Amino acid sequence: MSDEHKAALAEGRNQSRSVRIYLDALESHRPKRGRKRTTESIARRLRAIEVELRTSDPLKRVQLVQEQLDLTSELETMGATIDLAALEADFVRAAKSYSERKGISYAAWRAVGVSPAVLKKAGISRSS
Repeated sequence: MSDEHKAALAEGRNQSRSVRIYLDALESHRPKRGRKRTTESIARRLRAIEVELRTSDPLKRVQLVQEQLDLTSELETMGATIDLAALEADFVRAAKSYSERKGISYAAWRAVGVSPAVLKKAGISRSS
């Protein structure tokens, strides 16, 4: 394998990583329906799960344990802030080349939540 080929493969991996991380961040910051959860509401539900676990049957117990794990994970990530601007900048650098290589259209990017302004910065137009 030539050095140029290795470099092209590495560049493709870097572009894929930048695109994936940005799309994951968009997904996790998408507004959700209903009331927003607070640390207090999560803690209250975790306490309720502890009580329910004492008397639940095995099937209900496994569901409660999974909910407990999910809530604990959510609680741990609540305080974490993501530098969306930095992720966006990486996406902008990689998106056009990635789109061309993978055949991804403007409409597809819009469908997964990428804003028109970000696509414009990346050089991806509606005719893409």
